[in-house]
Amino acid sequence: MSSHISCEGHQIHPTLETHPQNKPTKDLGCGVSPRVCGVYLPPHPVSPGECLQVKMNSGILFLSLLGFLPLVIPTCPEPCKCATNIIDCTSKGLTVAKLPVAFRPSAEIIHLGYNKLTSIPNGLFDNLKSLQVVYLQGNPWECNCDILYLRSWLQWQQNRTLYRDVRCTSPAHLQDRIIAYLTEDEIISTCQYWYCSLALLSQLCLFILLFLQGILVIFIIVYLQKFRRMTTEARSTTQDLYQYVDTWASSSRSPYNSD
Repeated sequence: MSSHISCEGHQIHPTLETHPQNKPTKDLGCGVSPRVCGVYLPPHPVSPGECLQVKMNSGILFLSLLGFLPLVIPTCPEPCKCATNIIDCTSKGLTVAKLPVAFRPSAEIIHLGYNKLTSIPNGLFDNLKSLQVVYLQGNPWECNCDILYLRSWLQWQQNRTLYRDVRCTSPAHLQDRIIAYLTEDEIISTCQYWYCSLALLSQLCLFILLFLQGILVIFIIVYLQKFRRMTTEARSTTQDLYQYVDTWASSSRSPYNSD
């Protein structure tokens, strides 16, 4: 009897139909029971060494994936405490330099109250799409040029009443003012010293540039005058030489000089 298996007519060799291992069984080791035309074939025999190697490779792959997990799952920033969607950094003595450079994207509530923050770095809250509220009270906010980002972010919030306690500590003329309601001109007015210094520096650089250009122009004028004087002297010397040669030629042709 031929051992050929034909699947087109659903005819299978009788020995395969009656084989006890052709029934679906649960694989307890590394063996694989392939199915041919709806019938399980006997599992391919695997040596203990090959089975151990397969398990070791699987373990190495699993540990490698665990090593990459910290890169995929954001950790809680130091020294804050984190819940599911809450990051609590209250009363941690945070300054602008010690503030976390980023928060987990899933954060909905962030507590930054009662620290030593004078401003918020540009773009800190921009990528937090799930963010609902940030508690900022109790910080010594300095309402100068560095506060522009925080003011802009507060003005984009739907419920500004939550941020009535976020007030300026300095300068004196803006003390106790609500940051969200400050005008841009009021903040920029505190930056005029910087603009004045920049304007003074620009004027000084312009004066130095004009001074150097003046020196260069004077040098070019002096050089041109010297070159013109040298040209005049050379032309005068050439004319004198021609006159001397003409005089000498005339005297050499004089009849008094003939024998």
